[in-house]
Formats: sequence, structure tokens, C-alpha cells
Amino acid sequence: MERLGIPTLMVSDGPHGLRTQDPERDDPNHSRKAVCFPAGCSAAASFDPDLARREGAAIGREARAFGVGVVLGPAINIKRSPLCGRNFEYYSEDPVLAGELAAGYINGVQSQGVGTSIKHFAANSQEYRRMSASSDMTERTLREIYLPAFETAVKKSQPWTVMCSYNRVNDVFASESRMLLTDILRTEWNFKGFVMSDWGAVADRVKGVAAGLDLEMPGSGGVNDAKIVAAVKAGTLSEAALNKAVIRILNIVFRAADEAAAPAPELDLKGDHTIAAELAKECAVLLQNRGVLPLKKGSKVVYIGGFAKTPRYQGAGSSHIEPTKLECGLDALRAEGVNVIGFAPGFRRSGGESRRLREQACKLAESADTVLMWLGLDEGSEAEGVDRQHMRIAENQIRLLREVSEVNPNVVVILSCGSPVETDWDKHAKALLHGYLGGQAGAKAVARLVSGKSCPSGKLAETMPLRLSDTPCFIRYPGAERTSEYREGIFVGYRYYDTANKAVKYPFGFGLSYTSFEYTGLELAPDGVSFTIKNTGSVPGAEIAQVYVAAPEGGVFCPEKELRGFARVALAPGETKRVFVRLPERAYQYWNVSENRWATAGGRYEILIGASSRDIRLRGVVEKPGDGAPDPYTGPVFAPYRHAAVQSVPDESFAALLGREIPPHLWNRDEPLEFNSALVQGAFRPGIGRLLYRALRLVYGFFRMTGNTEGANNTEFALNLPYRGLARFTGAVTEVQVKALLRAANREKGGLHGLVCAFMHKK
Repeated sequence: MERLGIPTLMVSDGPHGLRTQDPERDDPNHSRKAVCFPAGCSAAASFDPDLARREGAAIGREARAFGVGVVLGPAINIKRSPLCGRNFEYYSEDPVLAGELAAGYINGVQSQGVGTSIKHFAANSQEYRRMSASSDMTERTLREIYLPAFETAVKKSQPWTVMCSYNRVNDVFASESRMLLTDILRTEWNFKGFVMSDWGAVADRVKGVAAGLDLEMPGSGGVNDAKIVAAVKAGTLSEAALNKAVIRILNIVFRAADEAAAPAPELDLKGDHTIAAELAKECAVLLQNRGVLPLKKGSKVVYIGGFAKTPRYQGAGSSHIEPTKLECGLDALRAEGVNVIGFAPGFRRSGGESRRLREQACKLAESADTVLMWLGLDEGSEAEGVDRQHMRIAENQIRLLREVSEVNPNVVVILSCGSPVETDWDKHAKALLHGYLGGQAGAKAVARLVSGKSCPSGKLAETMPLRLSDTPCFIRYPGAERTSEYREGIFVGYRYYDTANKAVKYPFGFGLSYTSFEYTGLELAPDGVSFTIKNTGSVPGAEIAQVYVAAPEGGVFCPEKELRGFARVALAPGETKRVFVRLPERAYQYWNVSENRWATAGGRYEILIGASSRDIRLRGVVEKPGDGAPDPYTGPVFAPYRHAAVQSVPDESFAALLGREIPPHLWNRDEPLEFNSALVQGAFRPGIGRLLYRALRLVYGFFRMTGNTEGANNTEFALNLPYRGLARFTGAVTEVQVKALLRAANREKGGLHGLVCAFMHKK
């Protein structure tokens, strides 16, 4: 690089902060301290692209100070199921909201001369076998649900890079998909930057270059570089394709170097902490309040729950930030002038019963006017690489809540988690404030909200169902062995619940306030809608107005309504503001698979303005002429989709929707193991493969038995790792050794001897 005069480019993990290597510590598990901002799950509840821009700008300033050229984020995959272990990093179940927030964040970071890498492109909505599973769906589902957020971000913000995902999409690795990386991303959306892989995501480097994958992230140890050279020499990879990749990378590398040459902004970590607190305050969602919030001045308050003293403020995995400062809920509440007379942990954070802790908490609760109880998921429950198994919080927390509410009914629950949980226990609480994962200053934000210093304004960016079994993909998530079938199609999140008339706990877009708002004066224009919002209460507050569009009845099946725009409006008591929300033509279109284009069905489109997807305040109608595209979904076989009865779609209906045979979902037991086979497939091969599988299962069982959640999660991730991952992630195994292991596992002649020789570095 130095010989050619090519500067270096540093990238850093961190959609909600920077995770850069500590230069004073040679340990990848220890990163430099940086401000931990609210995670994506929190930021989304603000419905505020400007807030996302402010967060991005602060992260961009820190990146400049740390010498980082590209921040790896935002992460904007759609929340298909509440079980996805990485949902805490993602914004929403809705692509319009996710795309607008992503554009705001990117514009913020890049305003500081630092690039972004939007991820994970595409259809990466589960962690289970994410490196091998195929996300099988129709192009309509892909175009309407899983791609639009990326499209919005690219067109509005032009991120410097795009990170492709690990998974296959319709049996083609995302890193090898010309349709995704070239035809759609570059040709249709006019993306100008370069595409990088996720870490260790490359299955076939040569195919990737041909498809439009420019940069492989660590690591193949130079093996894949040699394959590229060999392919060019053999004529199986064009030199022109390689040159394009190199040019795209160099354009960004030199751009980053030019930006870095300018004076860096002054690093202000204290100021960024203040910004993080301001952002977190706008993100919390008040789900329930029966007259107990805000806290009455001078009332005696007790804090119960270990999260109050040691907060759960971020998820686990590559986005883990070492915070510069961590607010404690107990201290933050006292700083707001609240009369806190005591604290009790109440439960063991990692689960397990303790009668002693419950009795201490109940005794303390008896002496208070109000109990603040901080509940949630522990650090091991939501993590990169593994999915959740259920939607419940630990039983020891629920039992504590029940017992405390019996001695003091004035219980306020503060919830910390990055994804929906079942809340059938909320009847034991008079108020429920969802703080999500609010970053290092999240506790301060909660204190200001419960004390009444600030008014809650966040709204749910995802539906909270009554129970896991109510979710549209319940039966099929996360999939079988080799596939994940997206049989629910476009009916994701509220699109399913509202169309199927399914009862939910808290609907999409829902959130309470300490004030109230009135909607009036709807006017329809060719390019959008306008209406008036008035604060009819006695305190300042912000309302998030949502604009939904309902397609004409009787035509192509569509969700009952779809979010097409929104506006966050801050209002003083009695204040009125006129709001305009633009509605582009896309707001009235669907993807027609017969003609492979966006199409408009003719008829009456209903415009719905609401405070949530189920709280519609204003209605209007717009007439749209059709463009003649044929309905691809005629006949009784499509009945499940016309009625959103998608939890158990028959094979014949899904095959008709796909327009092809359903791919086999089980691994072929007779095929030999290969480079992209998962380690768990070794269970079907007698010998070394099965031995390795059983050894990992024993380790996993040991970790589970001893309560080592992190160890169990890492082992589960290893079980689902492709064999190539042994070379990509361990740093101790070469590709040659992996190939020798596969020959031995497949019981090829001389395989065991070759394995021994490979690991003894013999030829």
C-alpha cells in the first residue's frame, strides 16, 4: 500500500457508537471508550430522522477524532420476528420508517467527513444459521418489505459503502448475487460506493467479484486473493470486473484520506453524553399509565430491580460499546429531586429464585408511596449470532412483580429490552415505560420522564403481540435446516395483525403522553396530505402523526393499510401546527411479478391519519387510475394471502406465490460435507464430523447447565458455523486444514492421515 501511495482506511463497528481497538491493549475484546448512544431499537421509537441525524453527526465527530474513516452502520434489516437475536440493532418492522431513519443517520455521520456502511444487504432477519440459510421469498416480498429501507437510504444519502449479508437469498449467497449487488443496487438505485462483505461471509470470492462484491473483509489470509489472480489468468473472471472493484474501493479510500486531512472537530465526550441523554428521552415509550406518572412531588419512592443500579443499556455482539460514562437509574432519579428512600435488587439478574431477595424488596415496597421496578432481559438474552427461543422475561422477575404489587399497588415498571416481550404481567403495574436500550445515558432519560421533567413522546416502531404464537411467521421461524421460508410474504408486523384483525397487546405506532392531541382539517393534495394538530393538554409534548394508505378493495391482495409517511410535531399547551406529509407515487404502488415492475391498481385509495396503526383520527379518499398491469394472483390457491391467513400457508399456495417449486428445506444426508456446510451437518456423517458435532454439543450443554449464557451462545453460533468459518474466524486454522478436515469427515481414502499431516504442517 505504501509502495503504491495508497492510504489506509480504518473502519469501526458501531451503529450506536464506536467500537475501535484500544491502541494501548492488544486485545480485540477491549475497545476504546466511546459514547454509547441509544441502540437502533430505541432510536426508531422517536420516529425522528433529525434525531437519527444528530446521533450520526455525534458519532461522526468521534470517528474523526479516533481516525476512523467508515462507521459500520446503520443496521436496517426488517424485524420479521421478535425472536431475531439482533433486533436490538435494527430499527423497525416497517421499511418506510427504517429507511427514513437510516437516511438521517447516514447524513449525520457523513456530514463529518466519515463514511457509513449500511447493513446487512439483504433479507438477513435471523441469526440462526445466518451464514448458510437461504431466505426464500417472492420478489414482491423482497421488493416491498426487505429492500425499500436500503433503497431509501441509498437514494437519499448515498452511503460510502454497503455491507452485504451472510445469508443466501433464494439460494444465492448475497455476496454472490448479481441481482442484488449490481442490477438493483447499482443500476436501479445508482449506488456509487463500494460493496464489502460481512466478516467471514464470502463463500466464493471469484463469483463475488463477478457479481459486484468489491471488498472481502477478514479474512481468508490471502487465499481468496490468489483465487482471484488465478481466475483472471484462466479467463474465468474478467479483468474488467476486477478493475471495477478496485476503482470503487480506491475512490472511497482516497475520499476518506482527503476528508481526514482536514482539521478534525474538537472531541467533546461530555457534550456527546448530554446529546445521548437528550436522544434517549425522545425514544422511551409510555405503554400504560393509570394515574401514577409523573411521580407526585415529595412522594416517597423506592427503586427495585438490579437494572436500576447496573443498567441494561445495549445489546451483545459486534456493536458492544465501552461507554465513557454509565448513568445509574438510582443516582439519576435522585439527581432529578425525587425522594428515593431505598433500593433493593429483588431478583437475580441471570434468573433463578431467591426468596430472600423478594422478601427484602416487598418489605421495602411497603414503606413507599410508589415503587419503580426495573425489569427486562439480561445481556445474554439478546445477542448477535443466536436467536431468542421465546418472548418472556425471566419468571423470577414476574413473581417479584406480583408479590410487590400485593403490598403496594402503585408499581411503575420500567422495561429494558431490545425486542418485544410478552407482557401479560402488566396488570400488576399501574404504569409501564419501555426504555428499550437507551445507551449510556438512558437511565437519566428515564428519570426525567418519570419525574415529569420531560413528557414521553416515543411510539412503538414494532408491534407488541400478545404472545409469540400470534406472530405471522411463528410456525416457520427461523426455518428448517437449509432454508427459511418467508411464507407470510408481505404480511409482516402490523401489515399482518391489522389485516387479519388479530388482537395485539400494543399496536405499531402506539405510545402515551402526559398531554393530549387533537387532529383536524385534513386536506388532500396530488403530492401529499396536510392536517392540523393541537396540544389540548396542559404540558408541552410531541405527537407522532402517522399517514397510512389503504389500497382499493377487490384487486391485488394488499395489507389493510401501510405506513407511507409520518411527522413528529412538538407543541406547547394549546398550540396548533399545520402539518404536511409528502406521499410519492410509490405510496400507491405494489410490485407486479408478472411484469417485473412497480404497478398501480386503479380505484379508491383511503388516506388514514392516526396516532397509531389502530388509532385513526382522520380519513380521506384519493382516486388513482390503474396502469393496466394484470393481477398475478387469481384463483383459489391464493386465498390465504387475500385474507392474510398466512400462519399456515399450504405448500401449493406458497409454490404458486413463488412461481416455482418450493426448494428442499432439509440437507441431503447423502451429499458429502463441503466448504459451506454447517458444522451441525456433521451429525449425519459418521467419524470426525459427528465427533466434532457431539463435542460442541457437550460444551453447549455444560455452559447451559452452569448458567454461562455467553459461552452457550458462542457454542451455538459455532455449531451453525460453516466449515469455512473455521478458517475465517478462529485465526488458528488454515483453509488447507479445513479441506483436510472435510476429506476426513467425508471418509475419503487417506483422509485421516491427511488431516494429521495438515495439522502437523506436513505436506
